[in-house]
Amino acid sequence: MSHNDPHPHARPEDDHHGHERGEAHDHADGSSVWARLRHAVSEMVGGHSHDAADQVDDVLEADAAGRRALLISLVGLAVTAAIQAVVVVLSGSVALLGDTLHNVADALTAVPLLIAFRLARRPATTRYTYGYGRAEDLGGLFVIGMITLSSVLACYEAIERLIHPRDVTHLWAVAGAAVIGFAGNELVARYRIRIGRRIGSAALVADGLHARTDGFTSLAVLLGAAGVGLGWRQADPIIGLLITVAILGVLRSAIRQVGARLMDAVDPGLVEQATAAVTSVTGIEGVREMRIRWIGHTLRAEVDATVQPTLTLTEAHELAHHAEEHLLVQVRRLTAATVHTSPLGAHPADGPAPATAGERAG
Repeated sequence: MSHNDPHPHARPEDDHHGHERGEAHDHADGSSVWARLRHAVSEMVGGHSHDAADQVDDVLEADAAGRRALLISLVGLAVTAAIQAVVVVLSGSVALLGDTLHNVADALTAVPLLIAFRLARRPATTRYTYGYGRAEDLGGLFVIGMITLSSVLACYEAIERLIHPRDVTHLWAVAGAAVIGFAGNELVARYRIRIGRRIGSAALVADGLHARTDGFTSLAVLLGAAGVGLGWRQADPIIGLLITVAILGVLRSAIRQVGARLMDAVDPGLVEQATAAVTSVTGIEGVREMRIRWIGHTLRAEVDATVQPTLTLTEAHELAHHAEEHLLVQVRRLTAATVHTSPLGAHPADGPAPATAGERAG
């Protein structure tokens, strides 16, 4: 028997088996300076991952937070790029011009993501039966493309400047604009990544990592200007090549996050939590299958639970409904669940079904 209520109403008062959920990921503690340093470096290159499933419990709030993060960061990067453009005209710095173009491109990545967030709010149709939440993940692919383009442009500019060195004037202004570019991008990156992880949006996290790559490019401009000021003309292109390597590291992290989302990957701890929620229902003997997937920044679950074969159809239906309520209450970001009940012993892996009263009497 299968149960799928399109408008589930989870009742917390029914959930007498609930339990407190702690944070699945433990941050570096304060007892070790080295641990804190590793944690900070990991955050800088996007390698520190959080399970977004336990952060926010309201879909509308998540949508609003995502759109707000994109709009604020778009404005912030636009202002940063405008300041740098003024210095480009003043100094003639090709390196700073490239950094300015990167910031403009990064700001514009917010546009397709805003469109994706808007599409995700549309209801499901007979053609798109799961809705439009996956538009976010397609937006993440666009961001990955922009990070790749940034790495290619940074590498090209570095090699071109290495072959054809250029004089740069007003080094103090270039350095100041580079600092502004780095600070602006890093602030935007931290904001996007934090909100993206909180609402479960892999695309927004990837966009934050993209902003971080442009921050690295700004840092290259700053260090290159310092080297040129000290008389080392090749400082700018050499540092640019090193920063390209750092951008590739960020690209790898973004591909891992967006790729995992496209492959329906979830934290195994989330599966364990959902399984515990189902088996906490009195009458559920076990869970044969538990499938969970992200649809945008919300979750859906499909469960095959085993029950006693002596139950009536109505009793099995009530157990499925009760299990669904437990899932919706205990697993945050879960907005829909389909619970199927199978009689114990109906599948070979379940073992033999218990004998009925008539069989025992015989």
